[in-house]
Amino acid sequence: MTFADLYHSGLLYCLREHFSSAWQTVLFVLAFLLVLSAAYLLGSLNFGIIISTKKYGTDVRTLGSGNAGSTNMLRNFGKKAAALTFLGDTLKAVAAVIIGRLLLGETGAYISGLFCILGHLFPCYFRFKGGKGVATAAAMILIIDPVIFAAVIVMFLLVLLITRYVSLSSIMAAFIYPAVMYFRYQLSGTYPPTLSFVCAITIAFLIIIMHRENIKRLFRGREPKLVLRKKNRLTPEEFEKEAKKRYDDEVYVDYDENDKK
Repeated sequence: MTFADLYHSGLLYCLREHFSSAWQTVLFVLAFLLVLSAAYLLGSLNFGIIISTKKYGTDVRTLGSGNAGSTNMLRNFGKKAAALTFLGDTLKAVAAVIIGRLLLGETGAYISGLFCILGHLFPCYFRFKGGKGVATAAAMILIIDPVIFAAVIVMFLLVLLITRYVSLSSIMAAFIYPAVMYFRYQLSGTYPPTLSFVCAITIAFLIIIMHRENIKRLFRGREPKLVLRKKNRLTPEEFEKEAKKRYDDEVYVDYDENDKK
């Protein structure tokens, strides 16, 4: 058994000949549960929440868009906080994917990536309210297949450069991800493994669904664009005001002038 065999096929596949079929089933189930649990618990380590509460004394989910991701950290706490959040959210995905791949091969990598993203979206440590999974998904795609990542990140950057909407860039990148994966395999004369492809579609769907409020604001023309400033932090007074206000859209009500009394 070489490291290449271990990396591409997983430990259980490499050791299958040493166990009976019954034991293979038992070990597969145990490894599957281990991968799911480890990936979800790693994903639940939401660094936006950790950094904002520990370093700045304010939960980032009470500010701006209410999201615990890098973009909201950038808008409220600055570049350093956003960079640390992005780094943490990507490294946990790398760790989860490596665990899944070493145990169950490529399919295990996709499964662990999916559950790491689920942990990020619904973290058990933070009342099941987390980020939108973009950075975590990007790290997962990169570590599994850099070619697919390159195509997806090109789409993200093109849309961002044209529109300066991070949300729209993320949505478009997620939308093309399963298609890019499918054609990547087609170029090799094969089809993507069914379970891996289902994981990719699920990840894309989750990211788009998590941006549903952004989609509404995009249609209304009320979505904020990415603006980089040297200083992007709020004062304590602004923190309190922003926490109460959140986004205007959360209290925005459409009504007809004729309904006024």
